Amino acid sequence: MEVPFQIRPARLQDAAIIAEYNRALARETEGRDLDPDRIGPGVVAVLEDATKGRYLVAERNGNVVGQLMVTFEWSDWRNGMFWWIQSVYVVPEERGRGVFGALYRAVESEARANPGICGIRLYMEHHNERARVAYLKLGMKQAGYEVFETDFTRSA
Repeated sequence: MEVPFQIRPARLQDAAIIAEYNRALARETEGRDLDPDRIGPGVVAVLEDATKGRYLVAERNGNVVGQLMVTFEWSDWRNGMFWWIQSVYVVPEERGRGVFGALYRAVESEARANPGICGIRLYMEHHNERARVAYLKLGMKQAGYEVFETDFTRSA
């Protein structure tokens, strides 16, 4: 019989595995190799300062098997806060087993219970069809926006 996983807030002790999973995510989805000397402290910064965001993890048998990060965006149009889901990663052997769905439902449940939260958003690499299917299956809708950036951390 398979042991179920549990969803919990990430702790500082989870920082190394979260950073490792973020690096795996970047390699898989964008072919990028994130600098461990930058991503490690970046994860710790979130875990130590809730104003930057927070991580949730899925754990099975004492091992973190999935994660996501929630960050915040104020919407003046809605007079409320959007929660942005970022850094979604599920270990390959757990994919298709409901890990991301459980993480998402935990975020959604908490957001719906908070009247100051006006919605949940996420962005994804545009070729990630597996993720697209998962998001649509959970009832999310494509918002019609495209993301633009000026990234001061990347070389030209």
